[in-house]
Amino acid sequence: MVKRVAIVGAGVSGLASIRSCVEEGLEPTCFERSDHVGGLWQFSEHAEEGRASIYQSVFTNSSKEMMCFPDFPYPDHFPVFMHNSKLQEYIVLFAQEKDLFKYIQFKTFVHSIKKRPDFSTTGQWDVVTEKDGKHETAVFDAVMICSGHHVYPNLPVDSFPGLKDFKGSYFHSRDYKGPDAFEGKRVLVIGLGNSGCDIATELSHKAAQVIISSRSGSWVMSRVWDDGYPWDMVYITRFENFLRNNLPKSMSNWLYMKQMNTRFKHENYGLMPLDGTLRKEPVFNDELPARIICGKVTVKPDVEKFTESSAVFQDGTVFENIDSIIFATGYSYAYPFLDELIIKSRNNEVTLYKGIIPPPLEQPTLVVIGLIQSLGAAIPTTDLQARWAVRIMKGTARARLYRRITSSTWMSLPLQ
Repeated sequence: MVKRVAIVGAGVSGLASIRSCVEEGLEPTCFERSDHVGGLWQFSEHAEEGRASIYQSVFTNSSKEMMCFPDFPYPDHFPVFMHNSKLQEYIVLFAQEKDLFKYIQFKTFVHSIKKRPDFSTTGQWDVVTEKDGKHETAVFDAVMICSGHHVYPNLPVDSFPGLKDFKGSYFHSRDYKGPDAFEGKRVLVIGLGNSGCDIATELSHKAAQVIISSRSGSWVMSRVWDDGYPWDMVYITRFENFLRNNLPKSMSNWLYMKQMNTRFKHENYGLMPLDGTLRKEPVFNDELPARIICGKVTVKPDVEKFTESSAVFQDGTVFENIDSIIFATGYSYAYPFLDELIIKSRNNEVTLYKGIIPPPLEQPTLVVIGLIQSLGAAIPTTDLQARWAVRIMKGTARARLYRRITSSTWMSLPLQ
């Protein structure tokens, strides 16, 4: 009997999962709450509940040669680094070429996913969905969660004393769409990740003053690397990986920091990470150092407290008469349609075997695709995740190691 697979979300991960199921002879049904594919990359003028949201100016951080599906290259006329609209166009082309639309139920909301009473032997799930106000329950042999991790914003209001007394506006970067509304304004951006740096540099062309507050600093890389090649074609290679894994730690750390400081010395720009050797995800921004050195963006440490109109930083300096605060403070992991015991998290980090399977399950029939945050491109990573996960669910890949680990030491497993 052909196994039925429920797929939650029709973004990049969902499409990769549909394709993998079809290729392995499984019967996928994808539930997408919006009316289109693309997930994160489908721009909308307003943030929509339950789905990721991007701003108008978002470009990819990976080059097209490195981030395509293995069997579906980008059209030759597409630029090396793409605007979100071009990537969305590619995603639609992929879904059309692979004939994936027929497996997707649009405008369908997943209410709950629960184990069936005989789950320990069958591995089956009850999936409750809603469409046009009507609820429907169906039984599936496996579930692939592809809803992403840029959905539920982390807005740490309680972490900043005095914020409730602030008279200006404040909101999460998820609600930011463009700079026009900030003409002549004084704006504080909290967070030195990709979104925070993008928003700050974009606002610096419109706003009167922009300050970025960073708690721990970050490495800032350019999309253009040695000899004008895309960064990932130069940096993500077998040789570079060999060096990182085989050099003595002290030498590897020195080499890493030297590479990160090649373009500019981070310490001189107030961007130096507190732990420079930590291999956390770098920021990709071609413009930020120039905006800082020209005085259009200022970098400050963490905020100590807010007043009605100003921010006091930990170095004692004050940013006064603030009009708006934008929190680029990341996202929280949440799966409201699942029993919280199925996917466990600690400190907002989800523990998954191989970054895919929740270890507490008696049967490996529920997987999470695309949650991993790798240094390189997301599309080929999620494609490989989907291929392996589908073979596990089909039974053609061995999971004995997984079953042995679930019985004892799963909590000590790394995320990846």
